[in-house]
Amino acid sequence: MRFQAMMTLAAAAAMLAVPMADLAMAQSGSDFPFGLEMTLDAPPKPGSKRIPSVEIGDKGEARLELWCKSGSGQFSVAGNTVIFVPGPLEDRNCPPDRAQADDALVAALAAATNWTRQGDLVSFTGSQPLRFRINSN
Repeated sequence: MRFQAMMTLAAAAAMLAVPMADLAMAQSGSDFPFGLEMTLDAPPKPGSKRIPSVEIGDKGEARLELWCKSGSGQFSVAGNTVIFVPGPLEDRNCPPDRAQADDALVAALAAATNWTRQGDLVSFTGSQPLRFRINSN
């Protein structure tokens, strides 16, 4: 009797542990590139070698290095849903075309609603699709 009760209790505990592990994984956004840096999958602007990059901290804090401007922001992730809240941008006396491109990129990140990851590629979907490559040096 005691053995049967212990087996039933062990089976119940195992059944509860699996969904809890799945829930923790979904909440953490385990495939989202927290703690990594990624570069926009785009060519540099004419006359420049810079390509925008985003460094994402372990808690979603982001540092942006754009075509000309730099700034910060915050990512929040739940499953495949993403929210990016931009912070202030530092204007570095940018030429108008690069300043406009920087503002458009930040607006597209802020409008992103979902994300996917395939290997080193991270894609954001929203008003304008964006694709970044995780830096793996």
